[in-house]
Amino acid sequence: MATLLRYLLILILLGAVAFWFLTRPQSVDADLFTGLQGDPESGETIFWAGGCASCHAAPEAKGDARLVLAGGYRIESPFGTFIAPNISPTAEGLAGWSVEDLGNALLHGTSPEGRHYYPSFPYGSYQHMQPQAIADLKAFLDTLPPSDATSLPHEVRFPYNLTRGIGLWKRLNMTSGWVLENADTPELERGRYLVEALGHCAECHTPRTATGGLDRSQWMAGAPNPSGKGRIPAISPEKMDWSATDIAYYLETGLTPDYDSAGGQMVSVIANMGHLPKEDRHAIAAYLKALANN
Repeated sequence: MATLLRYLLILILLGAVAFWFLTRPQSVDADLFTGLQGDPESGETIFWAGGCASCHAAPEAKGDARLVLAGGYRIESPFGTFIAPNISPTAEGLAGWSVEDLGNALLHGTSPEGRHYYPSFPYGSYQHMQPQAIADLKAFLDTLPPSDATSLPHEVRFPYNLTRGIGLWKRLNMTSGWVLENADTPELERGRYLVEALGHCAECHTPRTATGGLDRSQWMAGAPNPSGKGRIPAISPEKMDWSATDIAYYLETGLTPDYDSAGGQMVSVIANMGHLPKEDRHAIAAYLKALANN
């Protein structure tokens, strides 16, 4: 019996070491951002394409107030409520962050303190961002108005409040490849980058697997609303018969071909898209239509 207990203890210890190793937070290579200079003008485009204001501006903020990234937006889910933090350039936000810190957050979901962020922050999509885009975004964020609003803690129940396990979630669900493999024109390449990386459209419009990752076999096929209220519509070509022109016009104005208007969270998305050049909205439309041939 003593021998059996000894072996059992060894197995438990080995399992704990393996778990600790497999769930360790990842970080970027030390030289990834070496020599890069951020361009705030380019960073503004990244900001709007990435939807930063949709979560990090104060709820109900309009116009220029959407540039005050005080946080407070509540994301309801079956796991609890996630509350977007202050990311303005103050001590309560990103003051003191380096480009490398922002890169770790966006590419690996890792905080400056070396902790896992919850995937309510869509780093599963942002992991495709280019290093120069991250440097540009950081340069733009540093120009924004400050806010001293306190970042509120997430309201997440046990066992989901044990963030170390998020490392396993990342290993299961952080898929690095593109869904649209053949982006054989500059427009499609740009559209893929805007949709699959910056715009993180699939985070809402694609259903999830049993482990909470995006079900790439049902890409953009619509999904239950995490809050439990209604369903997020499909935007895959076999389920949405809009033309590319219809899609681009909707992203600009919020008006559908049936003379309806955007509602819910799409109102904020349309506000973001309005800051992009028309070529980007057309690139998004071209990407969505190209999924039919994927």
